[in-house]
Amino acid sequence: MKYSANAPCPCSSGKKYKKCCKIYHDGARPKSALLLMRSRYSAFALHKAKYIIHTTHPQHPEYSEQTQQWKESILQFCRSVTFEGLEILDFTEGTERSSVTFRAKLSAGERDLSFCEDSLFLKEGEKWLYHSALQLH
Repeated sequence: MKYSANAPCPCSSGKKYKKCCKIYHDGARPKSALLLMRSRYSAFALHKAKYIIHTTHPQHPEYSEQTQQWKESILQFCRSVTFEGLEILDFTEGTERSSVTFRAKLSAGERDLSFCEDSLFLKEGEKWLYHSALQLH
């Protein structure tokens, strides 16, 4: 999926994509779980399945060694949904463990698929990874 680097970042930060999540999609490591959360939302919106795979903790329920099948599953989801925005509701920062509570605004056609989630992130070495989530509603 082509997306202009000068367009607003899909993570709803108010910054241009090139000054926000693009740097992480291009290889920089997010320095906090909050930045990882934002960059993962943008990765879904921009169909960057490899980034989603690369930033998911091996203990996550959807983690798979079958990366090609997993990638196709992610892309199928991304193509079927419109990503309309991200709202950060709460962030608890830790040195090895952090949580982000957010509302993701999504739709599929006329159907509202928006949801709230409390996500757990764990730090492995110098890298934050998405571990698990508690669906709030």
